[in-house]
Formats: sequence, C-alpha cells, structure tokens
Amino acid sequence: MQQQVAAIARTLIAQLDFVGVLGIELFLAPGDIVLVNEVAPRTHNSGHYTLDACQTSQFAQQLLAVTGRPLGSPAMTCDRALMVNLLGFETAHSDYAERRAELSQRPHTHVYWYGKAASRPGRKLGHVTVCLAAEDDWQTILKEIEAIWYPTDQS
Repeated sequence: MQQQVAAIARTLIAQLDFVGVLGIELFLAPGDIVLVNEVAPRTHNSGHYTLDACQTSQFAQQLLAVTGRPLGSPAMTCDRALMVNLLGFETAHSDYAERRAELSQRPHTHVYWYGKAASRPGRKLGHVTVCLAAEDDWQTILKEIEAIWYPTDQS
C-alpha cells in the first residue's frame, strides 16, 4: 500500500511539475486498492494533523517550498495521530463552547475551531487532533470524541 501511495504521489508531482504542498486525499478500497479522491494544490484539511503530530506542519512546508528554502522534516512527533472533523449536526448559531471545552480536556488532544457562527448539518466547523501512542485504541478514542461532539438523540 505504501508503494502504491508513493507511486501516485511521484506521478502526480512529476506530471504537474509541481512546487509546493500538494494535498492528495486517498481512499482505501476493498482489496487494498488505493484510490485518489481529491487533489488540492494547497494545504488540505486531511493534513491538518501535521500541526500537532509532525516536526514540520503542512503550512510551514508550503511556505518553505514556495520560498525555495529547504523543506523541514515531515517526521511524526508521536506514534500515530487521529484527526476528527467537527461537523455541524443541526441548523443553529452556536460556538459549542461546552463541547469544545470537554474535548480539550482529553489527553494529547488539540481542538481547532474555525470561528464559523452558523452551524448546519455537515458543515465543517473545526477539527480535533489526538496524538496517539502505538498501543492506544484509536477506534475507542474516536467513539469517545464522537460521543462528546454529537448529541445522543441524533442518528
């Protein structure tokens, strides 16, 4: 799978003669087939975890690349990272301060709020990044975050 992803990235960068940060959103299909969902010639929300989990974030890399400076190390600063988008689940005007405060109390958790005043179902309002140790159960942590963010009466 890593070889497939590396080949996709190399091909896109070479064919586009690209300089900068290229966000490539991938899906893993049945049979371990890697599919390209979206290509963005900019920092991308799927890479926001780099703010907390990498030596050099995608935002810093973008600045370094376009100014011709040497790129920073993309190495992880933790074993793994989990990023969860905070999506609107209702039509409302709220900053969900209580939910955000509860999320921010979780260990190794960073909450990012995009300052949007209006919520509507599916609208991306922010995201949470959790830096994980190798032994952490990411699926349990994901369920705990979703239990805080989404009301229990929502389906």
